[in-house]
Order: sequence, then C-alpha cells, then structure tokens
Amino acid sequence: MSPGLLEAPKIPGWTHVYSGKVRELYVPTVPEHGDGDGDPQLIPERHVLVVATDRISAYDHVLATPIPDKGRILTQLSLWWFEQLDDVENHVVSADVPDEVAGRAMICRNLSMFPIECIARGYLTGTGLTEYRRSGTVCGLSLPDGLTEGSALEPPLYTPSAKAAVGEHDENITYEQTVEAVGADVADRLRELTLRVYGRAERIARERGLVLADTKVEFGLDVHDGTITLADEVLTPDSSRFWDAAAWQPGRPQASFDKQFVRDWLTSPASGWDRAADTPPPALPDDVVAATRDRYLEAYERLTGRTF
Repeated sequence: MSPGLLEAPKIPGWTHVYSGKVRELYVPTVPEHGDGDGDPQLIPERHVLVVATDRISAYDHVLATPIPDKGRILTQLSLWWFEQLDDVENHVVSADVPDEVAGRAMICRNLSMFPIECIARGYLTGTGLTEYRRSGTVCGLSLPDGLTEGSALEPPLYTPSAKAAVGEHDENITYEQTVEAVGADVADRLRELTLRVYGRAERIARERGLVLADTKVEFGLDVHDGTITLADEVLTPDSSRFWDAAAWQPGRPQASFDKQFVRDWLTSPASGWDRAADTPPPALPDDVVAATRDRYLEAYERLTGRTF
C-alpha cells in the first residue's frame, strides 16, 4: 500500500490555484507550451490540471488521515466512466500528466462551472429516505405511499442542490430555483443530461453486479464554444452510492462501496468524537483506513474489470 498524498505537490510548469476537499487545481505557468509531438498546447485561460489527493471528507470535515491510493482510484475510475459515457461531452483533454501526479490527475478544459450539484436518485436512501419518512416527499417531490429503505424509484428523480463552500452543507433546491439560477434552457439541459448519465451508468453497473443508488454530477460551460460539459469526477464512490446487487434487499440498510466505514467509526463511541461539537474529527485507525481503501478498490475493479 503506497503512502497517501494529503497536500498539494509542487509541479514544474504548473501553478497551484485552488484547494478543494479532495482535489487540487493548477493552471499552466507559462502562457503556452507543448512538446511539439502532438500534445495539445496548454493555455492558462483554457486548461486546468485536476489532481485527486488521498484526502477523505466526512460530515463536512476534511480528515487528517489519508486513504492510500484513493486519488488514483478515483481518477482512473472517472476516466473509465468518461469513456463509457461517450454521448455526453466531458472536460478531459489528456491523461498524460506530470510524473509528480501520475495516475491521479487529468488535464481538463477550464470551464465556467454552474453553481448546481446535479443529483439523480434511483433508490430511496440517505437524506431522501429521512425526508420521505417525515413528509412522503424527496426534495419536495411527492412519492407513492408504502416505500421503504432501498426501494427503487420509478422513474429516477432529479434533485438539484446549490453548491456550498468547503465546510458547509449543500442546500437542496427546487427545479424552479435552478431555473432562477441558470435560466430555463440550461436548467432543462442539466436535468436531461443528469438523468441520461444516471440511466446509462445504472445499466452498466447492474451488468457488473452493482446497484447505482444515486449519483452527483457537475457541469460547466465551455465559454469558447458554448457547450455544456460534464466535469469534475464522475460515478466514483465519493460522488455515488453503489450497492452489491446480489445483497440488495429493500427494507433495510444497504452496504455501500464508499466511505461508510469512516462515517460509522466517527459516530461510534470508539472514536470519542462529538459530531455536534466544534472540534475536528480524530485520526482514523489503521483498520478503518484499510477497510475503506478495500471498498474503493473493489468498486473500481468490479466496475472496470481491471486490476488496480
């Protein structure tokens, strides 16, 4: 197991411009460069290097303990999914990246991102389940009576949220609020693309023995040609909820291929952490780190059919 990358590395030829919960962004240091061997010329205004660290977040905190190889797994899985979703424009320019971030980075188009988290829900779980039990709705959308935890939603729901700053909660919003934020034509296109991505990915995952319960995707505008473009990561265990199809059974919690081990430990007496207090979470124990890495790795290998 390789050590985890937590901080933004120094990368010759690139200038660090932004740190997110998990990713670091860089732009080319010089106005233009290329090696003359067919690589695209990189221009600061048009290109960005997206680096996935091994940081992991939970309950709106970035934890001090990395999950080794997580950034590589997420990047390689995103690249695989972008290949499968060949009818949706995406932001990837090249996976040929500097050695310092080999395997965990992508050179991408620098987009003007929409302030919307685009979420598709195909099964009743998470915060949607909590709301349904309270009011019979999910993000304000009425659902039939009699659904239970893990029930399939037919058809899948589009439930956007407004992006929040790092450390704050995203806020669920209505479709009408999306129209107010980005306009009717863009709002309609974001909904159509999100449900298209979910529908294609759900079928692919099911062929590989996994259920795609829900997913979050993001889109940006290529200001040079006006194309609405799929961006960031896509269909990873950080942005999506995958379940084992053979074990799926409505009416009970489902085991997810994500950071559930981390969440469960943080909220257990063993961690000693008070989620309501204004204190950072403690370091993760080795067994929780290993179990979390194994779940990310299993999701990657089952979906792609490749050995990491």
